[in-house]
Formats: sequence, C-alpha cells, structure tokens
Amino acid sequence: MSLTGAMNSAVSAMQAQSTALSIISNNLANVSTTGYKASSASFSSLLTSGDANSSSGGVTVAKSQNILASGTLVSSSISTNIAIDGDGFFAVTTGDGSDIYYTRNGSFTVDDDTGYLTSNGYTLLGWPTDADGNVVGGTTETNLEQIDTDVLTGYAAATTSMTMKGSLPADAEVGDSYTSQIELFDSLGTAYTMDVTWEKTGQNTWDMSFADPSSTGGSTGTAQTTTIEIEFNEDGTLKTPDSATLSITGLSDGASDMSIVLDFGTVNGSDGLSQYTPDNSSDAAVDIAGIGNGCAYGTLSGVTIDEDGTVTANYSNGESVPIYKIPLATFSNANGLIEMSNSVYSASNTSSGATYHFADSDGVGSIQDYELELSTTDTNTEFSSMIAAQQAYSAASQVISTAKDMFDSLLSAVR
Repeated sequence: MSLTGAMNSAVSAMQAQSTALSIISNNLANVSTTGYKASSASFSSLLTSGDANSSSGGVTVAKSQNILASGTLVSSSISTNIAIDGDGFFAVTTGDGSDIYYTRNGSFTVDDDTGYLTSNGYTLLGWPTDADGNVVGGTTETNLEQIDTDVLTGYAAATTSMTMKGSLPADAEVGDSYTSQIELFDSLGTAYTMDVTWEKTGQNTWDMSFADPSSTGGSTGTAQTTTIEIEFNEDGTLKTPDSATLSITGLSDGASDMSIVLDFGTVNGSDGLSQYTPDNSSDAAVDIAGIGNGCAYGTLSGVTIDEDGTVTANYSNGESVPIYKIPLATFSNANGLIEMSNSVYSASNTSSGATYHFADSDGVGSIQDYELELSTTDTNTEFSSMIAAQQAYSAASQVISTAKDMFDSLLSAVR
C-alpha cells in the first residue's frame, strides 16, 4: 500500500506541477497585455483518511490572482488611453449596456461609427454632466451611460455676460457723445457687432444706449434695452450701477432672445468703467472694451480626460465643454472578482457589489490620460517558477520510476 500511495502522491504532484506550468505559461503569454494581473499556483497538501502515519495523499493546486496589484504606467500617444494611478476599476459594458463589468485596461479609443470609447468590444461607462462639469441625474450605477463623444458634435454658445472696461472723458461737455462697439454671439453662433453710444447728460453722469445689432451675414435683432444711466464719483471711480441687463429680441436667424448681464466694475473702484481726463478727448470714439462670453459654432476636434475623470469635448472654435465624468469602482473583496477575457472582471457574491467614487477622491486613484497600465507579470519570477516546476515534475516522475522498479523487485521475489 505504501508503494501505491507513493505513486499516487507522485501522480498528484505531476498534475499539480503541470497546472503550475500552465499558469506560468499564461502569465508569460500576457506579459504585454494591458492591465493583466499575473496569477500564481497555490499548493496544498493532501492526506489519506485514517492514520496520519500512513502513505501521503499527495498535493493539490489552486490558481490565485492578486487583482489589486498595480502594473507600471507607461506613456501612450493616444489621449483616450487612460490608466488608474491607485485603487479602482473602470466600469464597462457590452451590447445594450445591461451588464456591467470592470477592468483596469484603459486602452480606449473613439469608435468612428458610434462615437463611444471602446476597448476590445467593451464600452467605457460614465455619468453625464452639464456644461459646468456637474453630474446630472445622480451618481448611482443606474445613471451610468456609455460615453458618447458625439453627444455634442458641434458647439455654439450665446453671450450671457460681458465686462465693460475703459474710461470716459471727464472734460467732455454736457451733450457730447462718443461711440464704441461690442461683439456678441447668439445661440446659433452668429456673431454680431453692436454700436454703443455714450452721451454726457450732466456732471459725472452719462447715458449708455445701444443700436440694433447686425452680423456680416445680414442677420439683425432689436435692442430692447435702450438707455442705462451711469454715474461716477468725484474721483473718477464708478458710483452706480455695478451692473445692468441688455436685452435683444427678434434675431432674424431664428436664435433665442438674448439677455446679457453687463458688468461695469466695482462700485467706488476703477477696475471697470471710470471717468478721467484723457490726453485728447476730441475723438468721436472712446476706448471702452466689452469682454464677453459666447462663441461661434465649432466642430468637435477631440476629447481629453482629466485626473478626476472629467471627459471634455474640445471644439474647433477653441471652446471646451465637459460631457461626462468617469467613476472608479471599488469592492470589499476585489480578489473575489471573476476573471474574464481581455483583462475584464465580473462581480460575484464573494467580491460584493461595486461602490462608485469620483476619481482622485475618497481614497481611489486618479485617472492619467496618455498612459496605460502594464501587465504585472515579472519574467524573472516566472522563469524561476518554471525551473522549480520542472524540477518538481522530474522528481515526481522519478518517484514513479523508482516505485515501478520496487514493484518489479517485489514481483520477482514472489516468482
């Protein structure tokens, strides 16, 4: 029975070392796989039932994987290739998005047909945001959407605020008037110029009035705000008001009516409008600038991803608009995740469900664009393990050979 037990133990050892070699082989095959986590063989001894002093039961082996291990981050030439510097997983999906999986393989590129950020058939998930980068709809799993970079293929913004900066001539006579111009954009991206008239109506008092706006393409509108009274202190600083609203209606290109908040500066300050005596006040124009927001129409030129997971769409007009926020998922037992192909994992009862966080907060990692996470396979360790597995396999086969010789000797003695 001892010889039989020895052979059984040797067979289990050969099987275990074969499994170990298979794990080593898979690690080496994935040495260049983005986000791959190397596995190892975990050996456990077996005993036959009964007397512990009798023949051994051999050995068993199980595959283990440290999913939380982080690989080295390396540079990439693609802006949508992203890596996690720290803890967390990207949430991805396939097909209709009903099933969610998790990965640290951030080799995402923009799909030309759908505009989605995809990698190996999986689509990156994120929370939609408003133009200020705030998540809309909630930060739960049910609010996750497939990130669509084409959600805004073009972008134009109406002027909603404008800062007025410059000085009016303090030595002007009552009744004198001067002109300046401001540039505006409507909701369709049409650019307008608008004449502004400054008329002195009394000591330190001016009226600001507006002509109807017009564009180079022939579009026009009607200025509903006609006159704003502006007063200055005796030292030339602004007295009142600090702001006013300019309303424009009836835009002929069909754009929305405009309501623009004009910022005249700080009361009792000279950071906006002021009144001082210039070197020459005989000109019919004054150097007063209107610095406003808004922009002409621009087409999508690309996307960038920030450390906090904000996906920003960039446009040909120089504007950038946040469109999604990429969350990072964590688990109470990440090593309980179920491994799938393409360095993707699914949740299990052991791992528990995912908890989602904003990147670079709550103890999770930051997201690095133009970078990828390498495999955690260490070739030196794998070759060392391969040699150990080979020697153990050879030793186990030698046990079988020796046990066979002993069986032959026993049979010869019987004969």
